[in-house]
Amino acid sequence: MPHLPRVARKFLYVVAALIALVIAGAFAYRLFGNELLRMWLVPRAAFTAQPGLQRSAYDSPDMWFARPGVADDPSRWLPPGVQPAAAGKAAVFFIHPTSYIGGNAWNAALTDEETNWRARVFLRGQASAFAQAGEVWAPRYRQATFGAFLTTAPDAQRALDLAYRDVAMAFDAFLAQVGSNRPIILAGHSQGALHLETLLRERVAGKPIARRIAAAYVVGWPISVTTDLPRLGLPACRQADQAGCILSWASFAEPADPGMIVDTYDASVGFTGVPRKGTPILCTNPLTGGAAPAAAATANLGTLKPSADLATATMVVGAVPARCADRGFLLIGDPPELGNYVLPGNNFHVYDYSLFWANIRADAVRRLAAWR
Repeated sequence: MPHLPRVARKFLYVVAALIALVIAGAFAYRLFGNELLRMWLVPRAAFTAQPGLQRSAYDSPDMWFARPGVADDPSRWLPPGVQPAAAGKAAVFFIHPTSYIGGNAWNAALTDEETNWRARVFLRGQASAFAQAGEVWAPRYRQATFGAFLTTAPDAQRALDLAYRDVAMAFDAFLAQVGSNRPIILAGHSQGALHLETLLRERVAGKPIARRIAAAYVVGWPISVTTDLPRLGLPACRQADQAGCILSWASFAEPADPGMIVDTYDASVGFTGVPRKGTPILCTNPLTGGAAPAAAATANLGTLKPSADLATATMVVGAVPARCADRGFLLIGDPPELGNYVLPGNNFHVYDYSLFWANIRADAVRRLAAWR
């Protein structure tokens, strides 16, 4: 398996740095900068090679946070006031974002209770949007810690490779268990979107399975329209009723300051071997299903507002607008009150799904119908 692209590590470096900035406080960050972040989050122990999982590992329901037959499946959560609906025929493969922030090891243990609790929180607010379209399958995997994105040490790449190997194995098991004829929806966020992007390049592009993809939601991860998208095997979603395409966005309130991400992105090389500098970033407006037009808050069918302890959430209708800016970031107007996890620069990365939960739910059902 080829190494994950260097820009992947750099981009999550930015995200991890911003999240750590919220944790540490702006004053401490100004004093100590990146060294403080590395001290807190980069594991001091050497990477420990781990054996691959048994080939049959993902045949067991215990290796999945969500799938048919799993008790307390977080993808089946619904916010108050939303009624259950009959699930569609799609099989949904969802890769959760980083929930492991420990500095004792490079990869999360599958049995880490705190890390798994965070993963379930993410799945309630993200994967639940796809449950109306079909059965959601969300694997446990030995995700790389945030600290893996704060260093260029070889151990960091080894941690990313280990995480991806688990995801790829889970994907193979998913395909074997859902059968050969059902439509597929792929989705992920942040580190999960990174691994999904790799899956698209390695397992979908140019393969017969591409014809089964109703949609791929690569959210919270930058995709260059000119130097990345041609290698992912699917076109960008340009219309709300289009199937077999990719959606991607990164949410910022205004005034937005995505400078750190832009600097990293512009210094990188795309999958075609051409520099990304100056190239547009793929932006799908979740309220319209394409890049344009801009949509007023009245088009937002429901935003999830989490509780302070992240245990529950309520849905607010008509609260958040959206428009794709020139460079490719999704702007959402004045900052909405969603909680304490907004990142510097008005970066709403943590809430990329929550902001548009009800619209994503409707979007997945609509693209499934278009696929048919």
